[in-house]
Amino acid sequence: MFDDFYGLTGRPFQLTPDPNFYFESGTHRKALSYLSYGLAQSEGFIVITGEVGAGKSTLVAHLMQRIDRDAITVGQIVTSNLDGDELVHLVAQSFGLDIEGRDKASALGEIESFLHEEAREGRRCLLIVDESQNLSVEALEELRMLSNFQLGAHPLLQTLLLGQPEFRQVLAEHQDLEQLRQRVIAAHHLDPMEPGEVEPYIKHRLACVGWAGNPEFDQRVFTEMYEATGGIPRRINQVATRLMLLGAVEQRTRIDNAMLTAVLREMRSDNAFPEAAPAPMPKIEPAPGPGPVKHAVYPEAPPTVQAIPHAELIAALAERDTQIAELQQAVIELADRIGNGPVAVPDDFARKVSALEHRLDEQEASVRHVLTMLIEWFESGQPPRAAA
Repeated sequence: MFDDFYGLTGRPFQLTPDPNFYFESGTHRKALSYLSYGLAQSEGFIVITGEVGAGKSTLVAHLMQRIDRDAITVGQIVTSNLDGDELVHLVAQSFGLDIEGRDKASALGEIESFLHEEAREGRRCLLIVDESQNLSVEALEELRMLSNFQLGAHPLLQTLLLGQPEFRQVLAEHQDLEQLRQRVIAAHHLDPMEPGEVEPYIKHRLACVGWAGNPEFDQRVFTEMYEATGGIPRRINQVATRLMLLGAVEQRTRIDNAMLTAVLREMRSDNAFPEAAPAPMPKIEPAPGPGPVKHAVYPEAPPTVQAIPHAELIAALAERDTQIAELQQAVIELADRIGNGPVAVPDDFARKVSALEHRLDEQEASVRHVLTMLIEWFESGQPPRAAA
C-alpha cells in the first residue's frame, strides 16, 4: 500500500533477508573483513554471532553474491535440535547428495567422495550452518570431524557457523568443545548499529526502491527510532514498515515524531514490538554451472494490500472528515457572531463541541483498528482477522 502512495518500486523494510538491501554498518564491515580473511584461509571454522535480527543472514547472503561460484561450492543448512546422525544426513543433502535410506557411515562416505571430486575439479567446499545455537555438542563434534577430510595436506571442507549470542558462550566455555575452538580461525559478534547509522540505514533501504525524498523525515524520528529498537535492523524494519503505512493511510508527505510515538504505542499494545522469532535462512537451490553450487532463493512478497477490502477504512475516514467539517463550521459561525460585537456563547455550544469531539475519538479508534488489520496482512501476507 505505502509503496504505491510514495511511488516506490518495492517494499523497503521487508523482514526477509535480501542481499540487495545490504547496508554496511561499522559492525557489518568488520564482520565482512573477518569473513573474507577466514575464507582466504580455506580451512577451519568461521563464527559469526549476533542478536536476533542483527543481520547475520543478510550478511551471508551478501557474501554469497561476492564469492567466485566457479571456485567454491556452497552447502547451506538451518539447524534445529539435531543429533550427530541427523546432522550428517542434512549436510549431505545440502550438497545435493542423495543419501535417503543410507546409514551414517554411508552418508559420510558419500560426503568424503563428493569433497574429493570437487577438489580434483579445482573447487573447494563451504558449509554454512545457520541457527548454530540449536546444535547439540554431539552435532558440533560431527562438524569438527567433517573438517578432518583432506586431500594430501589440503582441507576439503570449511564451515561458517552463524548463531545467537548464547552460541558464542557455549563455544567459549563448554569443556567438550576444546578441539573445535582450536579450529576457529576467525570470529566476530555483530553488535547493534550505532545511533548515527539509523538515518543512513533507513534512507539506504528507501533509495533501493526508488525513494526520491517523499516522505521526508523529521530528524528526531531517527533518534527515537534508535532508542526504541536498540539499533537492531529487523526491529527498525518492523517499526519503519508501520510508520510508512500510517503515513500512507493519513496521506502524509512528512513523517514526524508524533507519528512514531503513535506507532510505538500501538505496537506495544498489540504485543508486536518484542523481538521477532529468528527467521530461517532462505532455501537454497542449485545454480547453473559446474558442481552443485548453491545460491539463495527468496520467497515472493505477500499479496499486495490493495487486495484488502478497505471500504470500512474509506467510510471511517469519510465520516471523520465530515465531523471535522461540522466542528470547523460551528467555530466559524461563532467567530462571525463574535466579530459583529459582544455576543453570548450559546448554552448548547460547548455540549455540541464535546459531542463532536467524542464522535471524532470514536472514528479515530475505528481508523486505528482498520489500520491494524492492514498492517497485520501487510506483515504476514495472511488475510486480516475479522473485526470484532
